[in-house]
Amino acid sequence: MAKKTNTYKESISELENIITELEENQLEIDDLANKAKRATELIKFCKEKLYGTEDEVNKILEDLDKE
Repeated sequence: MAKKTNTYKESISELENIITELEENQLEIDDLANKAKRATELIKFCKEKLYGTEDEVNKILEDLDKE
């Protein structure tokens, strides 16, 4: 079961840890596929958060323009 991600900040932190492990060759070959899959999940989550936030900010700005 995949670990639940709560916040953007937590996701970025976990992703940075995975990248560090990869860069420093700290991963066993048996864990590599799982870490790559988790990194993909984290990237997807972060992109969705960013796009969602962008949409919210644009809506707020549009509402301000109407006033």
